[in-house]
Amino acid sequence: HPASSKLVSRLVSLPLRNVTFICKYGCFGLAKLCCVDSRWEEERYTDGVKWKFLEHKGPVFAPPYEPLPSNVKFYYDGKHMKLSPEAEEVATFFAKMLDHEYTTKEIFRKNFFKDWRKEMTAEEKAKITDLKKCNFTEMNEYFKAQSEARKAMSKEQKQEDNERILQEYGFCIMDNHRERIANFRIEPPGLFRGRGDHPKMGMLKRRIRPQDIIINCSKDSKHPEPPPGTRWKEVRHDNKVTWLVSWTENIQGSIKYIMLNPSSRIKGEKDWQKYETARRLKKCVDRIRAQYREDWKSKEMRIRQRAVALYFIDKLALRAGNEKEEGETADTVGCCSLRVEHIKLYPENDGQEYVVEFDFLGKDSIRYYNKVPVEKRVFKNLQLFMENKEPDDDLFDRLNTSVLNKHLQELMDGLTAKVFRTYNASITLQQQLKELTSADENIPAKILSYNRANRAVAILCNHQRAPPKTFEKSMQNLQTKIDAKRDQLSDAKRELKSAKADAKIRRDEKSKKAVETKKKAVQRIEEQLMKLEVQATDREENKQIALGTSKLNYLDPRISVAWCKKWGIPVEKIYNKTQREKFAWAIDMADDDYEF
Repeated sequence: HPASSKLVSRLVSLPLRNVTFICKYGCFGLAKLCCVDSRWEEERYTDGVKWKFLEHKGPVFAPPYEPLPSNVKFYYDGKHMKLSPEAEEVATFFAKMLDHEYTTKEIFRKNFFKDWRKEMTAEEKAKITDLKKCNFTEMNEYFKAQSEARKAMSKEQKQEDNERILQEYGFCIMDNHRERIANFRIEPPGLFRGRGDHPKMGMLKRRIRPQDIIINCSKDSKHPEPPPGTRWKEVRHDNKVTWLVSWTENIQGSIKYIMLNPSSRIKGEKDWQKYETARRLKKCVDRIRAQYREDWKSKEMRIRQRAVALYFIDKLALRAGNEKEEGETADTVGCCSLRVEHIKLYPENDGQEYVVEFDFLGKDSIRYYNKVPVEKRVFKNLQLFMENKEPDDDLFDRLNTSVLNKHLQELMDGLTAKVFRTYNASITLQQQLKELTSADENIPAKILSYNRANRAVAILCNHQRAPPKTFEKSMQNLQTKIDAKRDQLSDAKRELKSAKADAKIRRDEKSKKAVETKKKAVQRIEEQLMKLEVQATDREENKQIALGTSKLNYLDPRISVAWCKKWGIPVEKIYNKTQREKFAWAIDMADDDYEF
């Protein structure tokens, strides 16, 4: 039946198999169809078990270091100096970044030089004592040339090796299903960058070796083989976790994992449940808000502090602020760990609102600065919390993240500070899309409206970024295209005017057709110009805002998919191929009337 084709067209990228079917219109047949992925219908395990069988090939390690050619020299204090292989490798990490602003930052240079000296021989240490006297120019030029050579390679050449490695290492077998692995390559050694003004930037990220690696697979699987002459740190069989490989990186001591691709059943299901939890919050958020407002008047200081912190988590999408790992030196804080010095109070003045100014380093050392009006009772409570305290004293001294999380669990099963962020981000996107999208806009203008709605969320969540170093140049290039298109439009309008004048005189069929052709040319160029101008506006507004984090982690994708379907926008205009794979469940599930 023709109506069945809609279902078939949606079932893309799934295994082909022979099926006997009866569609809802009563038609019977045998066909080779893309079938619904049975993984979503399988019974789930209990007691936290994620899988019964898991087999994979392990990680792909970074290639060994290749020494520089003899004609590429390093100079110290103006003189050529041959470096030992260990020192040379670390020097190349700095040389590759020579054009980046990181290498101008004092903390980056200091950390790099300290770690580089650890890799030097005694003779090198005695001689190389000042980074300013080091000349990495030839190294830098060599790597630039290599980069250009890679760019010149054909697409087929680049893909051939990647495809071979992908097929061997990029998939695992989990409970009879071939699942894609996300990040099966171990990150190569290099210099740590961090985000914001991270105090560890410039430190050496050491090479990960087999003896650092923990493998996770099922006992009855064929275990991954380590490279010849090496061994794994450990092989374990933990079916209550979903990672395949783990190791501890040396900069922050954090554990890194190789996980399944976002398009896998386990990942997709986890994503779906995350947004369903945020939707459950929507049903009880009014009750929770009424409760914390009532708690602002509590006789117990701990309850007042908890209520004010929850208000900020809700209103400003602040992170709760988990305790730092041991040895972490960055002075980053979240809501529960705010200190008195992180806020300033501006009392009501001439009828103005009560205002709180926040200024602190948040996650990844990204500065959070915000001046927000608050309710009078919140303001008075903050004054009370700050009484007789020093600047470095805790603002919420009767509160920590575990106390807050315990309270959140009592308010709603599964509720955390992150659920508030997800809820507020998603509801903000939905509201903004309704306000900003106009039916009479063309597709580029509607996409600009979408990006503006996404930006509102990114600002709420403090997802900032430094402007790309190529920003000014790319804007100049875009402006050149706009200017050229405007000139082209002027020429086209002149030609149209001339054609109309000619048609008035001649009044023949040929002249009329010429006018129609010129009209269409003007319309086409006007559309092209508008598209370029919208692109310039979008790029300028997006200069210091990172849209990707909220789009991938905090926005229910069904809102975006429903918006695309409602306004006839191709989903690929909003989500790239990787994102479409991650959100395949949402693309299949959401109708144009979906409400978060």
